[in-house]
Amino acid sequence: MRLEKKNIILTGASSGIGLALLKELIACDCQIIAVARTIEQIDIQHDRIIKFNCDISNSENVDRLFEFALEKLGSIDLFIANAGFAYYEKITTPDWQHIEQIYHTNVFSAIYSAEKMREINADRSYRMVITASAMSFLAVPGYSLYASTKAALHGFATGYRSELNKGQKLQMIYPISTRTAFFDQAADETPVSWPVQSSETVARSIIKGIRRDKQAVFPSALFYFLHVLNGYLPFVHRLIVAMENRKFQKWLGLSLES
Repeated sequence: MRLEKKNIILTGASSGIGLALLKELIACDCQIIAVARTIEQIDIQHDRIIKFNCDISNSENVDRLFEFALEKLGSIDLFIANAGFAYYEKITTPDWQHIEQIYHTNVFSAIYSAEKMREINADRSYRMVITASAMSFLAVPGYSLYASTKAALHGFATGYRSELNKGQKLQMIYPISTRTAFFDQAADETPVSWPVQSSETVARSIIKGIRRDKQAVFPSALFYFLHVLNGYLPFVHRLIVAMENRKFQKWLGLSLES
């Protein structure tokens, strides 16, 4: 897909991968609706960026976002569902609201937006891009709920693609841990999972994947290699989980001390 002259919605644009993506998109001569809960945190000013303050965790706000974008741009060629967050925790008690909160933002919003994109475009070509995670395939201790949301998105995309018309694409992004405030938001003193890369590296991979119409984008060649290798040597994933479990147990010990 050529990005030049396209109309784009990008969620989670105020930090991390989203902010890095926004910087990449500016160079593509396209119009961008940059979405965040606090647009004041989007520290970029450009005549091709329209900032939109929105909590995408409920359908009414997502509807309002689409209405705004269509009013401003006339059409939407590409929707990048990048917004999301994680818990880093030991699950000890059942908490429906806790589960619901992360699913509303990470899962419901992305799926609903994918359905909206198909509705407004009908038979017209468009792209839907969803930031999932390497944890779609490899869940590690501490991230049980987060990993389940990303696995849900992967499952949705696998089935939904076959329902789309010619020229309509649903592309999935599977980044590993990135060096952002993501981990600080998950919990205090959250250890960074391995392997790790920069949000700029992920953003460049996403742009390249969109341009090449890739169905799945793995920004980390190392993770992709380990993931494929695990199909032949199933202990690879177990080794990574064991390594992350040591970090998790250490974090739990520090949390109890504090």
